Amino acid sequence: MRTAAIPGQGQAGGVAEAAAGVIWPALPLAEWQDTRDTLHLWTQVVGKIRLGLMPPRNHWWQVPLYVTARGLTTALMPYRDRGVEIEFDFHRHVLDIRTSDGETRNVSLEPRSVADFYAETMRRMAELGMEVKIFTRPIEVADAIPFEDDHEHVSYDPEYAHRFWQSLLSAQRIFVGFGSGFVGKTSPINFWWGGFDLAGGRFSGRLAPPHPGGIPNCPDFVTSFAYTHEEAAYGYWPGGSGEGSFYAYAYPEPAGYAEAPVRPDDAYFDRELGDFLLPYESVRSAADPDALLAGFLRSTYEAAANLGGWDRRALEMSPDLPAPSR
Repeated sequence: MRTAAIPGQGQAGGVAEAAAGVIWPALPLAEWQDTRDTLHLWTQVVGKIRLGLMPPRNHWWQVPLYVTARGLTTALMPYRDRGVEIEFDFHRHVLDIRTSDGETRNVSLEPRSVADFYAETMRRMAELGMEVKIFTRPIEVADAIPFEDDHEHVSYDPEYAHRFWQSLLSAQRIFVGFGSGFVGKTSPINFWWGGFDLAGGRFSGRLAPPHPGGIPNCPDFVTSFAYTHEEAAYGYWPGGSGEGSFYAYAYPEPAGYAEAPVRPDDAYFDRELGDFLLPYESVRSAADPDALLAGFLRSTYEAAANLGGWDRRALEMSPDLPAPSR
């Protein structure tokens, strides 16, 4: 939680893209920032529907979206005695709304205002007999225009929406692999529509001090509930550098964390954010992007766990254990 050519040809994206097609596509923010900002707000509309339908879970784990083979989904949500799932499909460029009794509705993903997207999405839900009331002011953004009044964000470039989804697929793959060696409490790999980032976290098992809050247009009780326990978090965010950034942070931040040596050399500590950052471009242009990103995740976790006095012997899987049979 953070406080493309559609497959085929496309602009060159460095060594990794040439070797692996569009697994790590180029994402120059200057080319798609307006699309990013509009899509961010569209995901908030859908995310707030999920917030309105799901029962509470620790750390707000009932509200994020999840990466799928087609885009981003709410997963199945209850509505009285029925179920509904909403998915951003970045192949067909539609928002799919599907119910457990076989009904479907679509909302086109195309250049259109947030107000128009919000109105049609809520109208389609009502057609399915599923009326949900949501708080229409976006969170975690500086200029929080209510959805119904937002005629400023109107951009949608399907090429870059597809590229962004491809980058999420690759990040998800590495994040899932990173979670395999930890036997303590871990989060799902969540797409947080507030910060528009994909993230996971490992927990020490100890309570954390109250979070001070202060995130723009986000009530302090939200962060207080999110950060109840000590955590070493990591994620991917389309911001912070020319093509986005991978990040890692510890809450609470142990003494010496900002000065800890981490891998690779391109990673650095951003004191304003309180995060280690690794530019997305450094990953996608590396000879082995997966190994580079895995090294960043491992070294930043070790810095948090060692400096924070975590019981690593109890929390990590022994390297001597045999691998599961397949």
